[in-house]
Amino acid sequence: MDMDWNPPATKLLTLLNVSAAKSLKLKRANQESEPPQKLNKNRRVGTADAELETTDNQVLEARKDESSDDAGIIEAVSEAANLSDTEEPTYEQHFGAVSSLLNQSAIESVTKRLWSTSSSSFPKIGSVAISTVPGSPGPEMKSGSSQILQRLRAPFEKRQASLPPDLRVLQDEVLSILASRRDLYHTHTSRDTATVFRESISLHILDHVTRKRRRVLKNNERLAHAVKAGTPAPEDVQDQGFTRPSTLILLPFRSSATRWLESIIAHTPPPSFQIENISRFRKEFGLPEGVVNKFVSAEPDAYPPDHIETFEGNPDDNFRVGLKLTRKSVRLFTEFYGSDIIIASPLGLRMSIEKEGNFDFLSSIEILVVDQVDVLTMQNWEHTQFVFSHLNQLPKESHDTDFSRIKSWYLDGHAPYLRQTVLLSAYETPETRGLYNQSLKNLAGKVRTLRRWAPVQVPEGLDQNFIQFDCASTKDELEKRFAYFTNQLLPLVLKSAVQSANTVIFVPSSLDFIRIQNYFRKQQLSFAVLSEYTTNQDISRARQAFFSGKKSFLIISERFHFYRRYKIRGIRNLIFYGPPDHAAFYTEFLSYPFLDEGVEPSDVTCRVLYSRYDWFRMERIAGTKGASQLIKSSSL
Repeated sequence: MDMDWNPPATKLLTLLNVSAAKSLKLKRANQESEPPQKLNKNRRVGTADAELETTDNQVLEARKDESSDDAGIIEAVSEAANLSDTEEPTYEQHFGAVSSLLNQSAIESVTKRLWSTSSSSFPKIGSVAISTVPGSPGPEMKSGSSQILQRLRAPFEKRQASLPPDLRVLQDEVLSILASRRDLYHTHTSRDTATVFRESISLHILDHVTRKRRRVLKNNERLAHAVKAGTPAPEDVQDQGFTRPSTLILLPFRSSATRWLESIIAHTPPPSFQIENISRFRKEFGLPEGVVNKFVSAEPDAYPPDHIETFEGNPDDNFRVGLKLTRKSVRLFTEFYGSDIIIASPLGLRMSIEKEGNFDFLSSIEILVVDQVDVLTMQNWEHTQFVFSHLNQLPKESHDTDFSRIKSWYLDGHAPYLRQTVLLSAYETPETRGLYNQSLKNLAGKVRTLRRWAPVQVPEGLDQNFIQFDCASTKDELEKRFAYFTNQLLPLVLKSAVQSANTVIFVPSSLDFIRIQNYFRKQQLSFAVLSEYTTNQDISRARQAFFSGKKSFLIISERFHFYRRYKIRGIRNLIFYGPPDHAAFYTEFLSYPFLDEGVEPSDVTCRVLYSRYDWFRMERIAGTKGASQLIKSSSL
């Protein structure tokens, strides 16, 4: 007879059996080693609950989600009593005990990436592509902060009133998308609007965590009343995930975490809230003692504004911190399993997971925010992919979870189809679009912003030569690009005495950079290199050797320029092994030859090697229209 196996159910049954065995073993050990009066070692909620605490352990298990410092059960129940404020329709329909979005047809469509996509627009966000499950229009988008709990909405609207009208409209548009529980992928964030996005998303996160906590408190009291009255416990108390953390914010640097925390606590002002351990946070996430901010002493035009915005503050990329929200406080540096929000870098989270051998704290993430995705692509992208691959997995341990309180869609393994994801990036790359296409499975739908790019400004009279190489598959692109460069482009350059000196080769990919460096070394060519791993001393030597003509070629990785942003003198010829991700880097390198006196545009050559798969990069350099013509002409 064939068995109809249900893998999630099988895993959970195993987990329950292991948990029950551990619990029984621990209970027997306690009975043998402890006096009778100390059989129950659970924490006390209050003196009024002493009798309840000793007569029925179920109530304490139900309260396990809340710590003993949550302002007392009576006050908490009073806060949660008015469920008309808690039961916001879209929240309940999406994240309630029984989600109205879940059905087998919808799950199959999303798994197969069969989305129905339509275009729309907002006054400030601009044009967007809205993807929905076929046959479902998705939740309605209601304007502004009307969906936010009053306690959070009042201080927010007071601050919002001081913003310029355009930013207020933008903030309301972001909140309307988030309140619909759709995913949001903003593909062209800017320095001017970054704060607006952070504050809107932070408000949405706090609203989500507060609603979830209120529901838990209300059900705790219902269970307590049932015990006191001697009536059967209510069955509709499914209000939790496997673990407490429900929000994850992924960021590239500690300075980014500082900005996000400031946005979060802006919604929890004193005296209503106390921010615990804030001094420790500012010490650990600010500049280390003795380190000087290089931007303070630098010349006014030494660094571009976007570089200052990215790297001002502590640029350490290995960090993680938990935040716990109670009725009157935001507590920092809580352990993960006792946190509501986790702020971390992909590297920091990965190192924690690999060290502890456990990632169950990611099993119940309901809101995921990834900010500065473009910056994360300049780090090790595998770390970001690693975190995504460990989200919303069934836990390996029970962590003292009361399984009667877990929502059914968690038990069924459907959490990935309800998780709301927000991606914020200054531009798109194949990696970020792949993340959007493959990892965002929200049944409420997803919104991606659209933009038509204008061509970048370059020095007048400078000739740009865009060189296309044939490539029919992404799998062959690396080899095809290398073959064209080494067999056709480079030999042509070496034949010219003028073009084979004072030549910078800009390489976007780190793997390609290593490959080109090894090839030049094997060919015994005169060259120097600048990468993100080059020491300060070697950087000075390489720049000087190239400027003086001792080295004919200078091979530069895009990550080096991203992290250092040095101005390179002595350039007369530029070869872009591929278009840079940052369009600004293209214009900067084309301007560097003119740092030297007497250089005319006719003295400078520029070649850009590209294929049809460089669309995102080419669009930002040549403009949407220009890139379309270049890609189209190369396909003829």
